[in-house]
Amino acid sequence: MNAIRTFRRTFVGGYMKIFDEGWGKAKQRMKTAIKPGPGFDVGWNNPNMPLNNYDIVIIGGGVMGWSTAYWLMHKVPRKARGKIGLNVLVVEKDPSYTRASTVLSVGSIRQQFTLPENINMSMFSSHFIRNIREYLSVYEDDPPDVQFNPQGYLFLATAEGAEQLKQAHDTQVALGAKVRLFTKRQIEVKFPWLNTDGIELGNYGMENEGWFDPWLLLMALKKKAISLGVNHCHGEVTDLVVEAKPGVVEGRLCKRITHVKVKMPNSIQYQNVKAGHIINTAGPWAQDIAKMIGIGQEDPMGLDWELQAPLPVEPRKRFVYVFHCPQGPGLDCPMVVDPSGMYFRREGLAGNYLCGKSPEEHEEPDAKHLEVDYDFFNETIWPKLANRVQAFEEIKLRMAWAGYYDYNTVDQNAIIGTHPIYDNLYLANGFSGHGIQQAPAVGRAVAELLLDGEFKTLDLTRFGFERFLRNEPIREKNIV
Repeated sequence: MNAIRTFRRTFVGGYMKIFDEGWGKAKQRMKTAIKPGPGFDVGWNNPNMPLNNYDIVIIGGGVMGWSTAYWLMHKVPRKARGKIGLNVLVVEKDPSYTRASTVLSVGSIRQQFTLPENINMSMFSSHFIRNIREYLSVYEDDPPDVQFNPQGYLFLATAEGAEQLKQAHDTQVALGAKVRLFTKRQIEVKFPWLNTDGIELGNYGMENEGWFDPWLLLMALKKKAISLGVNHCHGEVTDLVVEAKPGVVEGRLCKRITHVKVKMPNSIQYQNVKAGHIINTAGPWAQDIAKMIGIGQEDPMGLDWELQAPLPVEPRKRFVYVFHCPQGPGLDCPMVVDPSGMYFRREGLAGNYLCGKSPEEHEEPDAKHLEVDYDFFNETIWPKLANRVQAFEEIKLRMAWAGYYDYNTVDQNAIIGTHPIYDNLYLANGFSGHGIQQAPAVGRAVAELLLDGEFKTLDLTRFGFERFLRNEPIREKNIV
């Protein structure tokens, strides 16, 4: 027996030591072989790795995602959060937000829409922004300040568009918006620097309209949500897993998403996150998420006809230009929206102005990159600027950038609510340039729908996905 023990210690033990050393070297060789470049991490202890189970997973960490996360936690009483055990995860593909619609927007807010839902959402968001310290202050931090400038919007209308502008004004006033109609003469008195040739009426926002810093709003929402217990990770959602057998909910065949596959950055690691509910706030790339579970796929058999309707959201590139004009309108310059769709406003206090215009359908630029088209400014925007403000005939272009609209290709309005087939998938997409100003209201609405089962404060039912199945688009006439 002693001889056998000695043999095991010397021969087998020595062999295992050699084997372990060889395996260690082999593992190192494998790491080196599969390592694609600098910054790659094949380690198995990633502190960024999310847990494997959450009640709610929010895909997209822009202003819409963080607003929804904030309202989800805000609705649960502080004393009850631990007892309820509400775990929320926000997955951010790009925490630097270099391509995010949020930080590349002009950060404006207006009540001057034609649909009651849009008016009501912006009215609440304006209240939220003006009282942001009450909503988003974090203990022991400085109160948030998004530098809201209540300068107002001035929508101009020709004789052909005057009646529509008046109808929109009446709807806005009926809902409590502080707007005022100006005749051509009143516009000339109020804004003597403005050329009113071809203008019949103007609608001016007296309160709760203007602009703010979108980055500061995003950071305030994010910081507050995290302070309330929201989890977040830097990762990319690469797949959604659907349960094998559909169920029946209220007599309808429904499917459920069970897991979200989250890939870690610069790594081969991923986590299959089990999720009770999924919220798509992926902005311009929301359709990519929808396609992972067959939304928009062709079905020759016609069995899942409700899945054939795509999520009609795509990235559309928009340019913003900043120019200098010392002789311009000065401090008393609101956000002016020309009948042509061109807009401009004051930017700061040093004679700078910001402007832009949505291109016509045949002018849509390539959205694969964020390069700026300066010919679009020189040939399309500048002539309209110089026509409306004589001082703008002599300007110096200071800078420009491009950002994305999460563009709803059907009716340019928000898509809010659950999907008719996937009963645990919530949508907050397709804002077509209005997302930054509607985010506080939309986040609250989605939280209500998920936690209460219905909209409580603002009824946004008409913005549901089902309108595409019924072929009943909702048109907003005041699109900029």
